[in-house]
Amino acid sequence: MEKRKLTITLQPDWKAALRLAGKAAQHKTYQGETLNFESAGVFFSRLTEQRWDIIHALQANKTMGVRELARYVGRDVKRVHEDASILVELGLIERNEKGALSCPYEDIHVDIHIMSGVEAA
Repeated sequence: MEKRKLTITLQPDWKAALRLAGKAAQHKTYQGETLNFESAGVFFSRLTEQRWDIIHALQANKTMGVRELARYVGRDVKRVHEDASILVELGLIERNEKGALSCPYEDIHVDIHIMSGVEAA
């Protein structure tokens, strides 16, 4: 099985981001997957430091239950469950049929390009 990789992008124009993802999907070989946020504010509000800790813990440990994960990251079970639910919704982690969590991505790359308000020619 090929190792899955994810690129997180910031693209205000979601239609352009979708077109880019579609072009990548046309390749005959796996090019990875893309998750786009329309702004830096949305990105930072959805992917907090605590949520990154959950992702890192799951990358290191493969599959964990919520209680085990909460102990591992040193946080309250309820808060870890809330954060994990958001990460599942975003597709950054997955929940199996028994409720255990895992991160399917071996490689996650964040691509943030910040420009001045002037559009490039």
